[in-house]
Amino acid sequence: MTADRSAPPAAVTVVGIGADGWDGLPDTARRALLDAETVVGGPRQLALLPPQCAAERVPWPSPLRPALPGLLAAHADRRLTVLASGDPMFHGIGRALTEVLGPGAVHVLPHPSSVSHACARLGWPVEDVRVVTLVGRPAARLAAALHHGRRLLVLSADAGTPAEVAALLRDRGFGPSPMRVLEQLGGPRERTTEAVTADAWPPHAPGDPLNVVAVECRRAPGALRLGAVPGLPDEAYEHDGQLTKRHVRAATLGALAPAPGELLWDIGGGSGSIAVEWMRAHPSCRAVTVERDPVRAERIVRNADRLGVPGLRVVTGAAPGALADLDRPDAVFVGGGLTAPGLLRACWEALPAGGRLVANTVTLESEALLAEARTRHGGELVRLAVAHAVPVGGFTGWRQAMPVTQWAVTKPLHPSPGADS
Repeated sequence: MTADRSAPPAAVTVVGIGADGWDGLPDTARRALLDAETVVGGPRQLALLPPQCAAERVPWPSPLRPALPGLLAAHADRRLTVLASGDPMFHGIGRALTEVLGPGAVHVLPHPSSVSHACARLGWPVEDVRVVTLVGRPAARLAAALHHGRRLLVLSADAGTPAEVAALLRDRGFGPSPMRVLEQLGGPRERTTEAVTADAWPPHAPGDPLNVVAVECRRAPGALRLGAVPGLPDEAYEHDGQLTKRHVRAATLGALAPAPGELLWDIGGGSGSIAVEWMRAHPSCRAVTVERDPVRAERIVRNADRLGVPGLRVVTGAAPGALADLDRPDAVFVGGGLTAPGLLRACWEALPAGGRLVANTVTLESEALLAEARTRHGGELVRLAVAHAVPVGGFTGWRQAMPVTQWAVTKPLHPSPGADS
C-alpha cells in the first residue's frame, strides 16, 4: 500500500543535543538517532552526528515555520527524528512541532538548556533569572527587562550579539552593568569571559557564535527610572503633546487589566503610551495601535522600540475603517476619534464576551457619547482629575489639568434584552 504523503507523521522524536555532541547524549537519545531514517536539524547540530548515524540528514529550510508542514509531510513514511539545540521546549523547535502535530505526536528527549548550564557556571538560581532571546528577534526587546539589580541571560543570535547588547545597555542608561559571555556551554571548548561593564565593552570583540550573555543590571546615576507597572514617567516618551499623562495612564491600564497573551486595540494612538505599557505588562501581551497621522505613527514606532516592545504593530489609518482586518481583541482602548461615526459600535461588536472597553475624553461632545453608551451597555463612568503643585509667586499652589472622563465596561457573557450596539 502506498503511504499517504500528504498526512503528517504519526510521531516525531525530538532529540536535544549540547555542545558536547554525541558524547553528551544518553543511550535513549543515541538509539533514536541511530534508528532514524531521516534526521532534520540545523547545520551545526547535524555536524555533531558521527558517521555511524546513517540517516539522511536534512537541514531546516528558511523560512522555517511556513515550510514545516510540508517538510513533515514529505517524510511522513519514514522514521523521522529532529535534532535540536539543548532543551527543544525552551525557545526551541519543540513548540512549533507540537503546534503543528499536537503534543501527542511529538516525543521529546531534552538535553540541559544553555540557561541551565549558564546558571550552574554563574551560581545564579534559575528561578531568579529573566531570560530574553534575541535569536531572530530585535535587540530592542531587551529594554523591557532592564531593572536595577536584576540578572538577565540573553540568548545570542551570533557572535555580534554581545556588542549589540552592550550598545543597548549604554543607550538605555545601564552602561555600568557588568556583562559576561559564556561560549560553547557544556562542550570541550567552553569559555566564560571576565566581567566587563557595558560602558567598557569593546565594539568588535571576537567571540564564538554559540554564546549566552549574562547581565547584572546596574542603572547609571541620573538615568530615568522605569518601573514594572503602568505609569511610566512622561519623560520616557517622545511626543507632541498627544500623550495620555502618567496618572491617567496608570488608571487607564488598571481599567484595561492586561493579562498574559491578550491583544489590545489602541485607537487614536497619539504617542502609543497605552499600547506600550500594555505590552510591558507581560512579554506575551500583544497590541495594535491605530493612528491616522503618519508622523505620529512613526513616533509610536520609536517609542515602542526604545521602551522594549518593538513587536507593537502600528496601523496608519482612521478608525473605524482601519479596524476591518485586525485580529479580534481582548480589550479596546479609545483615546481619540470618539466622534467618528460608528467607531464605538465597531469596537463593541469586535469584542468577545468578557472583553473590556475603555474610552477617555476631555470634550463635552465625546462625554455625551460615553454617557449614552453607558446607558446602553452599563459599565462605569468616572471623572479623573489631577492637579500639580506649582509656584505661585513666592508660594505654592495647585494647577488643575483638564479632567478626563472615562468609560470602562466589560462585555457581558449574555447580552441583556434590548441592548443594541
